[in-house]
Amino acid sequence: MLERFHIRFQMARPAPRVLTALVLVLTLIGVAASAGARAPHRRFPEIELTTHEGKRVRFYEDLIQDKVVSINFIFTRCSDSCPAETAKLKEVYERLGDRVGRDIFMYSISIDPEHDTPEALKKFADKFQTGPGWLFLRAEEEDVKRLEERFGLDLDADEYDDPEDHNISLVMGNERTGQWIKRSPFDNPGALASILGYRLSDGMVARSDVKSYSEVPEAPQLSEGAFLFRTRCESCHTLGGGEGLGPDLIGVTARRERNWLARWIREPDKMIEEGDPQALALYVQYRELAMPNLRLEQTEVDALLGFLMEQDRARGFVPVPARQARRD
Repeated sequence: MLERFHIRFQMARPAPRVLTALVLVLTLIGVAASAGARAPHRRFPEIELTTHEGKRVRFYEDLIQDKVVSINFIFTRCSDSCPAETAKLKEVYERLGDRVGRDIFMYSISIDPEHDTPEALKKFADKFQTGPGWLFLRAEEEDVKRLEERFGLDLDADEYDDPEDHNISLVMGNERTGQWIKRSPFDNPGALASILGYRLSDGMVARSDVKSYSEVPEAPQLSEGAFLFRTRCESCHTLGGGEGLGPDLIGVTARRERNWLARWIREPDKMIEEGDPQALALYVQYRELAMPNLRLEQTEVDALLGFLMEQDRARGFVPVPARQARRD
């Protein structure tokens, strides 16, 4: 029967009893397989990869065996989803602290091996100021497809011709126990860190910050603009907290003309391609880390700009009328 079980993914949060049963099933499958019913290297392909540091590694023995890991697939020429998801995962990385590289490991695997040499991957990693325990990896194209298929992230054959169509799901798992979970990298960073740091850690790490339900604060009621900032912008920008991966946005509506801001939010990739002076200056200033195209509708852009203007007015900044913004 175990031949039928490859990897079981938990896609949503079921009721507690169902969750307990599902985790138990996943654990039993993993234990039975490790006991000899199915050799580990049969469950995961033992392919060879190269890290962004130029080191050759084996997928099973070096990267995932007996480890808690997160795995996603990216490519460095990506203009929207990859920079955005990497920025989000940087928040997860920071929340986990020195546990990354010690008992939790993060892997971003390129789907564009022809272009993504170790040097290109290192440059990409440096832009996001990553550190120990998070590897950016290259493998041969057929091996990457095998991994995507193994994790249920494969696409139709004709879709592989366009890297922009790649699956951006995040896979997290504990190879030793056989528990694997598939989530979006754009989920709440605290929730993703909790899954990696505690839920998948086999009960080995005690939580000291757990509060009772009576102490849990009410969920904030966010406007559309505030929600968009929190879910789309906050991984790279702060509001009064200093520079992050991108500039602090407090005062931005007093520095930039509204029409320019609206277009920059909606299609930054096109503005850079066109050679817009302000767009190019920001690109150079922030380590050539391009503002991702977030695929926002105009109504969402308007809501986000409205929120930024509210934040500026609350701090004494006066949004500059159209075509009168300072060019600094």
